[in-house]
This record gives sequence, C-alpha cells and structure tokens, in this order.
Amino acid sequence: MSRTLKYRSALADAKRVVVKIGSRVLVQKTGRPDVRRMLAIVKGLASLQRSGHQVVLVSSGAVGAGMEALGMKSRPDQLPDIQMAAAVGQIRLMTRYHDFFKAEKSDVGQVLLTHDDFHSTLRVANARRTMENMLRHGVIPIVNENDVVADEELKAELKKLGDNDLLAALVVKLIRADLLLMLTTVNGYSEPGPSGRRRRISVLEKITPKILRAADSMQGSALSTGGMRSKLKAARSAAQAGCDVVIANGREAHVIHSIMEGKDIGTLIPAAPL
Repeated sequence: MSRTLKYRSALADAKRVVVKIGSRVLVQKTGRPDVRRMLAIVKGLASLQRSGHQVVLVSSGAVGAGMEALGMKSRPDQLPDIQMAAAVGQIRLMTRYHDFFKAEKSDVGQVLLTHDDFHSTLRVANARRTMENMLRHGVIPIVNENDVVADEELKAELKKLGDNDLLAALVVKLIRADLLLMLTTVNGYSEPGPSGRRRRISVLEKITPKILRAADSMQGSALSTGGMRSKLKAARSAAQAGCDVVIANGREAHVIHSIMEGKDIGTLIPAAPL
C-alpha cells in the first residue's frame, strides 16, 4: 500500500469533521456571494452529515459580502470599515446558509467567537458545551469570528496573517475533531520542481520552517488574506492536536465527497502521534 493510500484510506472513519471555507471560495471578485458554489458546498456538508459524520463549518466571506452590499470597490484598510462590512455581510451569508441547509433538511446555528474567548477557561467551557449539545442534536454549527466586538483577526488581516485559519485550528482543539478540511482556491500545497514548475505535494508528514518559507509565494487576493503559509501553520497546530488535515480546492466539484472517499486531491497533513 502506498503512503498516500495508507493515510487517505482512514479519512472516511473520521467521526467529527471541521470544514473551513475561505473567502475566495464563497464570493465572486465583486464580493457578491457565489450562490452556486455555496449551494454545492452545502449539499456536500449535508451529505456528510447524513452519512453519520458530525459537521462543523468555519466560514469566511462576511467582509467580502459586506463590501458588495455597501458598494465598496476594494477591501477597506481601516478597522471600523472592515468591521462594518463584516456586520453587514454576516447577515447575507447566514441567510444563504439557512435557506440552503433548510432545503437539505439540515438545521444550522450561528456561533460567533473571538480569539480572546479561547484564553478564558469559563468561555471555553461554555463554547464547548454549546457546540457539543448542537452536534448531539444534529445541528451544524456555523462558526465565524465575532468581528463587530473583536479586532484580533481583523488586525491580523491588515498584516496579511490570517483568514479564519487559526480560528479553525482552535475549533478543532475545542471540540476534539478528527478531521479538518481547509477549502481554498488551490489544490493544496505545491513547491517548485526540477523544471521550475510547481508540483502538488500529496502528503506533508511534517511542516518545517523551510516549507513555510516556500509557501510565502502562494498568497491570497483582495478578498482573502494569509495565503498558504497561514493555512499550513493552522494545519500544523491541528495535526499536533491529533487531527488529520486536508487542504484542497473548494471550487472543485464534489470536493468534500472526493476527500472522504480517499481520492488523491489536495495536500494531506496527517495527525501527529499523541
């Protein structure tokens, strides 16, 4: 059995799955939500839940959706404007999610967190208890940063350090997830080959400083932040907590189903031995 098949064949056994979706997967260049892509992802998540998995969605896209609603032509560079866009856009995103999941006969609930919440023992316990109860009752938590009252991630975005990637890793640890799917707009991590062309790496058993430096050339866009480096750092954190991670292209058809089937797409970061 090949190394790739060995690692990927076990993904279908994951009971609790966190799916993080980046901004560019969910919205068009204008910031308008990409309805067809959102619907396809919702169908994939609902199917995953029906097959017996517990599902948590960590969703970006609120700022981009708010930009479109407010007529902003480019991503604002002032924190109050970013927070305003997030507040307006969050309603748009959740309305879409509610309607799409309802059509799939799945219930969803919104969970807004701040990075500061994870530094409080009481808040961590409350968040874990609520999300565990939602999962027991078949409710899919939709998690996002509470941007209106928190500025940790938004300040990080201004410095190009993250796009809910760290939040996804924190949620993995919070609920002790078995698998983290990070859906972006590239098919995993790639590095330059002998010819100079980049080649996808199917399995990363260890994320080294050298790999992180190489990832710096794979950056985001005006509607997203962080790029591959932040995803790999989040993946390393989740893997160290005992969670398998797959970084894959969220624009590919049936991507969630393909990953769970063990197909060789994206980049797999196996859980580190505990």
